Amino acid sequence: MATTRNSPEHSATQGPALENPHMSGLSLGDIRQQAEDCRRCDLYKHATQLVFGAGPENAKLMLVGEQPGDKEDLAGKPFVGPAGTVLTECLEEAGIEREACYLTNAVKHFKYEQRGKRRLHSKPNAGEVQRCSWWLGAELARLRPAVVVALGATAAGALLGRSIRVTKDRGRPLEVGSRFLIVVTIHPSYLLRIRDRLNANREREHFVADLRLANELLSGKIEPAARRQTR
Repeated sequence: MATTRNSPEHSATQGPALENPHMSGLSLGDIRQQAEDCRRCDLYKHATQLVFGAGPENAKLMLVGEQPGDKEDLAGKPFVGPAGTVLTECLEEAGIEREACYLTNAVKHFKYEQRGKRRLHSKPNAGEVQRCSWWLGAELARLRPAVVVALGATAAGALLGRSIRVTKDRGRPLEVGSRFLIVVTIHPSYLLRIRDRLNANREREHFVADLRLANELLSGKIEPAARRQTR
């Protein structure tokens, strides 16, 4: 059968943060409380606070970003800065209520470089992402979402491993066993960095289409028979 943009094209290899069975019996509040004291890497030393995931415990759609930014670090909530505003707008365009989603990040502390009075985003390294995958895996095990959207390369790698590439795997539903589907796309902060308006509009439409795909998978509009299982 020929694959289409709206059918799961291939199965994904298991990533480091697929599920954390050690915490499957805990509530999100319990998991967050434990994460507050996390010392698995050194990022906690400089961040203002932990930024854990937010959303209903029965959410079937989970969105995973890279890490909290400056605004998120100060507020203690994910996606409340400029990129979060873009995400909220694009979710609405895709027919998705943000309040029904669970929003989190692969890394729970803000990593940055101090430039004068400004704190500039610094990409977390592979070790930091791997250590923080303990908490992402706990969130996955507790929520058991039907669809997960990986926002950007760091989130995709945390969920699916280093072989996943946004440019190659974007917009193709990846099935992880029979547990959930993952849709890989860009991080909304990318849209804020595009200077050319025409290109920015085109990329935004593409991003909304990826979110709409996740919503279609969630609603069952895509035939399950098209899926291929992970061995």
